[in-house]
Amino acid sequence: MFEVHRKEVMWGGRPLVLETGKVARQADGAVMITYGGTQVLCTAVAAKSEKPGVDFFPLTVNYQEKAYAAGKIPGGFFKREGRPSEKETLVSRLIDRPLRPSFVSGFKNETQIICTVLAHDLENDPDVVALVGASAALTLSGIPFLGPVGAARVGFVDGEYVLNPTSEQLNDSDLDLVIAGTEDAVLMIESEANELTEEQMLGAVMFGHREFQPVIEAIIELAEDCAKEPWNFAPKEVDADLEAKVRGAAEAPLMEAYKEQIKQNRVEKVQAAKDAALATLEEDEVEAAAGILKKIEKKIVRGNILSTGTRIDGRDTKTVRQIVAEVGPLPRSHGSALFTRGETQALVVTTLGTGQDEQIVDALEGEYRENFMLHYNFPPYSVGEAGRVGFTGRREVGHGKLAWRAVHPLLPGKDEFPYTLRVVSEVTESNGSSSMATVCGTSLSLMDAGVPLKRPVAGIAMGLILEEDGQYAVLSDILGDEDHLGDMDFKVAGTEKGVTSLQMDIKISGITEEIMRTALDQAKEGRFHILGEMAKAIDAAREGVRDGAPRITQLTVKKDKIRDIIGTGGKVIREICETTGAKIDIEDDGTVKVAATTTESAEAAVNWIKSIVDDPEVGVTYTGKVVKVVDFGAFVNFFGNRDGLVHISELAPKRVAKVTDIVNEGDEVRVKVLEIDPKGKVRLSIKAVQADEASQDEESDAE
Repeated sequence: MFEVHRKEVMWGGRPLVLETGKVARQADGAVMITYGGTQVLCTAVAAKSEKPGVDFFPLTVNYQEKAYAAGKIPGGFFKREGRPSEKETLVSRLIDRPLRPSFVSGFKNETQIICTVLAHDLENDPDVVALVGASAALTLSGIPFLGPVGAARVGFVDGEYVLNPTSEQLNDSDLDLVIAGTEDAVLMIESEANELTEEQMLGAVMFGHREFQPVIEAIIELAEDCAKEPWNFAPKEVDADLEAKVRGAAEAPLMEAYKEQIKQNRVEKVQAAKDAALATLEEDEVEAAAGILKKIEKKIVRGNILSTGTRIDGRDTKTVRQIVAEVGPLPRSHGSALFTRGETQALVVTTLGTGQDEQIVDALEGEYRENFMLHYNFPPYSVGEAGRVGFTGRREVGHGKLAWRAVHPLLPGKDEFPYTLRVVSEVTESNGSSSMATVCGTSLSLMDAGVPLKRPVAGIAMGLILEEDGQYAVLSDILGDEDHLGDMDFKVAGTEKGVTSLQMDIKISGITEEIMRTALDQAKEGRFHILGEMAKAIDAAREGVRDGAPRITQLTVKKDKIRDIIGTGGKVIREICETTGAKIDIEDDGTVKVAATTTESAEAAVNWIKSIVDDPEVGVTYTGKVVKVVDFGAFVNFFGNRDGLVHISELAPKRVAKVTDIVNEGDEVRVKVLEIDPKGKVRLSIKAVQADEASQDEESDAE
């Protein structure tokens, strides 16, 4: 019944198995890929005809994790998988980015790739496995795909590169880098690094490229056995007469429009030139003319850069646009910054929270808590447009995670700074690399909030113009048009010490080691300049947190005392919180964190907790309050909620006829602990305190 084809290779010390012909046979291409104990079903399907009026490639990638893959049942009320998690969204983008430029130019049939995680061994992350499987499914499908594409994960442990590190190895790694590419070149990079040098990052890229070559060979061998016949597809030929007609009407006005250096004015002039050219055409020629106009724009922008070294806004290839960095524009926030670079601007706000504010993530690998969140928003007004405002898009999730990776290695440990951090970046203007503006703004905002970053971090986006004859130019701090009409988006973030994040997307068949080295060196120069501009606003974290932010006091108690702090049904801890206004987090190891917005509130809660877990000491003097007066003495609350009795004979050095002659309810008094009996009753003395003070005065006079 089944005609199964299988290919197995040893890769990174574990077997990689590609199998097709048994599952999902009606898809154009389907591969069951297994790596170690992780298994993913990858399918590829494309419509047989192009949808009319589509001027882009409608590719959709859906990566989905099933809870049963890790032997779990989804949490919540609805016991089935719902909307994509952040990881599913990020991996979908990870797969899309290297595959999209690998289709035959001009192919516009709707195409869908679905990667379903069926088993997870909790050691091998399914993301790279799914990317390889998607590439294999496309290669077998007959769809016009110029693959295969390979991929790998690279770690850096004890100064050595590690291929496809396990989850445990990643905990000790200074690098988590995913690379994808073809036999000859690199197409995509995504990474987080612990301040590695540019040379170390480049070495990781080249190591990964070498190590995924066996995977590409395995896909090719499998395709030789069972690939479907290639589709009979040829890109539509451009009508030479129409191209000449459009060029004659649009080329000169567009060249003039692109001399305008201010973005808003340039956009208006470019659109006017296009509208004027389209007005000269017949109605049935307009659709085909859109592609010709884009080709003319590319030639103008790219040609000027390569021939003159001058860019759209008048800069040379290495200059970074003017930067203005400000901190504290929002006085009520815990930390804020406004970072402006040319026509790109991000308003970034930091909020400090407690352990109760940590995000609980229910992942296949297990539930964990995240105490650093970075959310990126890109409203339509940032590019001068009116548009829909709704759910967070894939792009916003991806850009936010890129900035998160860039800043994360610089954050202090929870033992040093026990706060939950939420950063929100509102992109208020955009003309090139708002994600890198978010990195810079986040660094400034965190320091403004008093978060002790190891070092400030900045980011820069690099572009590339590469012609078929090998002539190229690397561009620092790219504009939106340069990103749109160029060949590469290469983002590098880091500190003065090294790189913390690197992301690369290529729109062509790949780039070489030489180009990457040039881009990294140029990015380092630009990053150092940006760090210098940021330092004019703030160069280190403020001392302490702002008024209004929670102040966290941390103490450690014995584990057997935790239940005493919590009380039956949480009665005691609720009373402490309600009475003092503080928030209390208790961890299983006995760590207690008390958060409050005022010093008085924090001290009251800490003293209350200490009174529960500690015992008063005989011979020690405490300050307390009289809570009850009786004929034979006064009861004093002196140690949290602990009371003791001052007998009438211990109120004063002289004979006391009536207790109220010395103290009354509500009086604050200093008392010395005389005795704690076996039942826990405490005997106190005011007279002993007065005697001690008198003795100290005599000693002082004698000296």
